[in-house]
Amino acid sequence: MGEAIPFPQSQPRGYEWLEGEPAFDPERHLQLEEPAEVLMLADLGYDDAEIATKATPVALSSPFRMLSDEGAALMLETARRLRCFTRPAGERIERTVRGGCYRSRWLRDLCLSPEVTAHLETIYGIEIAPHPMPVHLGHLNYEPSQIDVGIDKWHHDTLPLDYVLAVTDPAEVAGGRFEWFEGTKHEAAALADAGQPVPAERTVAPEFPGPGYAVALHGDMVVHRAGPLDELCERISMVNGYVSLDTTADEQSRTKNLVGVDDHETLWTEWAKFAAWRSKDRLAHLIDELEFTPDRDAVIAQLEDAIGDAQRAIDEMRAGEKGLLHYGG
Repeated sequence: MGEAIPFPQSQPRGYEWLEGEPAFDPERHLQLEEPAEVLMLADLGYDDAEIATKATPVALSSPFRMLSDEGAALMLETARRLRCFTRPAGERIERTVRGGCYRSRWLRDLCLSPEVTAHLETIYGIEIAPHPMPVHLGHLNYEPSQIDVGIDKWHHDTLPLDYVLAVTDPAEVAGGRFEWFEGTKHEAAALADAGQPVPAERTVAPEFPGPGYAVALHGDMVVHRAGPLDELCERISMVNGYVSLDTTADEQSRTKNLVGVDDHETLWTEWAKFAAWRSKDRLAHLIDELEFTPDRDAVIAQLEDAIGDAQRAIDEMRAGEKGLLHYGG
């Protein structure tokens, strides 16, 4: 367990801390329990060659308890206080709050919690850190304003690893279930291209026993959504992102899709730092392991690969706005 990039010491312009918040206390606010089941990417139909390039072979867990009763109550209170900052995330989500960890110290400290990170490491089976881009920390989704608007469409995430936390009590919400597709993202894309919905018989809606329960997710690889509501009511979930500390694995982020979603003052800087961290670590690996060789092209290829994250970030920043990927529904 470690840290990729320290959380910024200053806030971007336009962000202010909530007043009167309690301090986050892991002994009082956490109640970490093991999931009953962990599914692997192979269980969803991914092949060995693709799995080998990813951060972890784990796909997702069954719901497990993360927050105590007191922690769940504070999470709900914090989400309600942040509701005034909601805005759309493209056409995929009507109401979301990004950058909440620049506004709530309690949420920030939960999302950076070493206790939670260590717990998730036992599920993923790899060393991880909270995502170096704070826009991916403490992402909040809220119910839509109209019953015929979905909470969140079928998609796979713009970040590699995360958990999805029930903030409101699922027992008090009519519909709005977290659902995942029993298949690969390639199959979901093919269905969408053919104009077909995700089959109901391949849709899984795990039971969340209460607020403060979460599922650990290989977000880049598992297609999922927040299902439609049966009636308008308060429904809030929180997503917190992580990265593998092994930078030799695929980067697994689609940051270009955030250009039309996040504040550019935060996005450009966070994106650049993230790409720089990846490239710095990969260059260090090259320094340590590159052997003498007369093969110029092989050396060039390794050097280009080491700086690939930085170069891709530059190219995608210049390319401009992209929409959030989804598969409908």
